[in-house]
Amino acid sequence: MIHVLAIITTKPGKRAEVLGHFNANVPAVRAEKGCIEYGAATDAEGMGGFQTKFGPDTFVVVEKWESTDALKAHAVAPHMAAYAGKVKELLAGRVIHVLSPA
Repeated sequence: MIHVLAIITTKPGKRAEVLGHFNANVPAVRAEKGCIEYGAATDAEGMGGFQTKFGPDTFVVVEKWESTDALKAHAVAPHMAAYAGKVKELLAGRVIHVLSPA
């Protein structure tokens, strides 16, 4: 199994718009062969000093894939290219961590 944490930072005030495009793409991703989990998460409220917040323009994509081959196929899927085209100008940056279970 492969885990992915993708930290997506949008241009100021654009997170909701990007999340709209992201959420529209989720059903296609979840239908991909090898997808175990795929969804976006934002800072939880009410945690006080317990957490370090990402901030109002950032969200994290939490993914689990059956194999590296499944993840590689996901990366080049046509719906991912279409999503990237829609959000490209709205993003300030992204950091992707691909992890193996310890």
